[in-house]
Amino acid sequence: MKKNTVYASCFSLLLMTSSCSLTQSDKRKDTAETKIIYQQKSPQWVKNPVNFVDPLIGTEGVFDHRQAANVSPGVALPYGMVNFGPEHAYTEDLLAENKRSHRWVIEERKRMPVSAGGYNYAASRIKGFSLTRLSGTGCLGASGDIPFLPFNKDIKHSPDNDFLDAYYSASFSHENERAEPGYYQVKMGNGINVKLSATLRSGIAEFDFPTVEKAKLLIRSSYSQLGSGNAYTQVDQEKNEIHGYVTSGNFCGYLGEHNRRDYYTLHFVAKLDADIVSSGSWKDSQVYSDANNVSGGMGYGENGVPDLGKGSGMWVNLDLSRNKTVTMRVGISYVSLKNARENLKAEQAANSTFDDIRIKAQKAWNNALQKVKVESNDKRKLTTFYTALYHSQFHPNIFSDVNGEYYGFDKTVHRVKSPQQAQYANFSGWDVYRSQLQLVTLLDQKRAGDIAQSLFNQANQYNGIWDRWTHNSGATGVMNGDPATIAMANFAAFGAQDVNYHDIFASLKKAATEPTEFDLSSTGCPVFCRGQRPSLDQWLSLNYISDQSNSWEGASETLEQVSADFALGQLAKRLGHDEDYHSFTHRSGYWKNIFNPDATKEHGFIQGKNKDGSWKKDFDPANEGLFVEGSPTQYLWMIPFDGSGLMELLGGEQIMTERLDRLFRKPDQSWVLFRDSGNYADVSNQPSINSPWMYLFTGNAYKTQLTVRETLKQLWNDSPKGIPGQDDAGQMSSWYVFSSLGIYPLYPGRADLVLSSPVFSAAQIGNLTITTNSSSARDKYIKSLTINEIPTKKSWIDDSYINQPVHLDFTLSDKPNIEFGASKSDRPHSYSTSKVDD
Repeated sequence: MKKNTVYASCFSLLLMTSSCSLTQSDKRKDTAETKIIYQQKSPQWVKNPVNFVDPLIGTEGVFDHRQAANVSPGVALPYGMVNFGPEHAYTEDLLAENKRSHRWVIEERKRMPVSAGGYNYAASRIKGFSLTRLSGTGCLGASGDIPFLPFNKDIKHSPDNDFLDAYYSASFSHENERAEPGYYQVKMGNGINVKLSATLRSGIAEFDFPTVEKAKLLIRSSYSQLGSGNAYTQVDQEKNEIHGYVTSGNFCGYLGEHNRRDYYTLHFVAKLDADIVSSGSWKDSQVYSDANNVSGGMGYGENGVPDLGKGSGMWVNLDLSRNKTVTMRVGISYVSLKNARENLKAEQAANSTFDDIRIKAQKAWNNALQKVKVESNDKRKLTTFYTALYHSQFHPNIFSDVNGEYYGFDKTVHRVKSPQQAQYANFSGWDVYRSQLQLVTLLDQKRAGDIAQSLFNQANQYNGIWDRWTHNSGATGVMNGDPATIAMANFAAFGAQDVNYHDIFASLKKAATEPTEFDLSSTGCPVFCRGQRPSLDQWLSLNYISDQSNSWEGASETLEQVSADFALGQLAKRLGHDEDYHSFTHRSGYWKNIFNPDATKEHGFIQGKNKDGSWKKDFDPANEGLFVEGSPTQYLWMIPFDGSGLMELLGGEQIMTERLDRLFRKPDQSWVLFRDSGNYADVSNQPSINSPWMYLFTGNAYKTQLTVRETLKQLWNDSPKGIPGQDDAGQMSSWYVFSSLGIYPLYPGRADLVLSSPVFSAAQIGNLTITTNSSSARDKYIKSLTINEIPTKKSWIDDSYINQPVHLDFTLSDKPNIEFGASKSDRPHSYSTSKVDD
């Protein structure tokens, strides 16, 4: 760092340091002296972080998808359209695990047909290798389109009648499996060795058959993870090509009927370098041994789970007399078969080899991972960290083709317009607004701008509604709140480029002030409420969302909407709309209208309210059914922008500190951080992830440092069980990345960062350089801190680092410094000051 950057940032540091004064003689000091100091401290950055990624981390969990991270070792590029990987069959494992009958397992498969993400480390069979998937979702299955299965047995019956996936699948063991960024390999029990790699919009596979006899490739076109409305497959024997499409949707459809519908079509073309000698097909229970095309979907079933015995697909018989290794290149498009062909041609040269594609994929990941530099010799720590950074960069996905075309929410084809370079899809809003999109923006402000524009495009194509959870070209309405508003304010705060924020603000302001027919309707509720601002009419009149509303739990909706209003106010201020800033900041205080100081005999809580103003009865602070994916005890802390206001209502610093202590520790002082009961924190899930940082508002910064470190230690590691809960499209992994660096974006719509103790001796992300005197797990407390060589006791920094270099130099200790962050002037700001509105 050059010394003049220190002086350049001095003015902005007035807001975050106790003092910032430099004399003229200071300014005239020899800059060479400063350079020598930095050279002596020059970190030894990890050179090839791709070598420290293990895609199998977080893949293991019980077969109940709610107890697994739901990530997959499938092959993708950062934010790539293709994610090429294994689809597991686990009915035999259920038989072995539960010692039940085949009939019981079939009924269980009807209830839960797949592992979310398609992969579970505990499974032992593979039923195909599909081209798309979502990473870490809490909902059971999505995408998993066009599974291919290399096969070497006779076609005895329709695969749709293989209810246990026992015949048309293959066993495997992890001893014969290898997963790296850009590469996946497994040798299956049938002797076929499979290698996969990918480009942004295409995949490549090598299928090495043990013998030439009975070599086949099954194309299970209708077998998307949660079913399909229709599918079509055609074989062109002369060209050694298979092409077709699947039309699907049904994200979370088993939770409610509204999403049991088609809303996207994936087109594919697969080219083989082996001769196709014949082909056959099946539809439902019928097999056609001499056919070159077939159509038919699985449907979505009466309960949102596909009925067994329905679907369609084809197989091709292969001539391996010249080579037992078959190379398959496959391109995809959500627009047309023509575009799928163009994508494949543009991204895979005819003379490219599998290794060429694999090397390029690994280079792409290495470049992406090098945007966060760290110094460490601890292999396990590096593996956990860089795998989290890896998982943070799967979503959103590129959705437009090489020619710029994409399929819109209005069911028509659009073309990307400059300066936007690509359209993105798969926005897990309720999850990723909290820290993943901030990380994406710090790593690539241009890509973040394209993602922001993509969401705006979706809203414009969907009658001005910014949907919470967009899946490919469909709005699903999943979850609650208005996360798109927070996301847009975050993009602006973190410097996303080439975005028309004025038009975006106008759209978001209209959505926040003018109720739509969807806001006023209960269609899809509770899980899939169609309105961007459910029961906005109540928000404008009652100043809270009641228990009798078009929402998924009124109290939860209230807390989500106050964060959205706070973020919208911050965006308004950034754009110079002062009146709107004050109006939305005032509205962000509406959470106080549902704080009941007498909720229990001992303590006040956030509590649901009825439409008439009375409190919702049968209140239980530990009841996780009263709020969305959390209890009142956990949700109490989901007011990240007004910790001081919450502390005031709770009764002061001591009471708030004691209640936080009880959130994270049992009476015997043992830690409880993960899914114990609603009485305690669950830092694996969104409502609790900001709670360790709330100690900062009480002046007990050292307790934040201790709690964050303990969470990193207990919940994360480099094993297949190394991610707590669902990874939620990279949200939880982004929490780990930030927390490991000792920083966290607590505020919706602001780029200020709250601080904890970094785990690395040095790190660099964007304009931020972070150094410490120790990377020992023992030294978990901040003893002192300088910002650009200026001492400070503040437990947060402002957003200066977005536009200029900032150096945080921590001195760590094994003993807490109770003075760091203790003074009121050193604590993070609280921004909402509005009173309760009756």
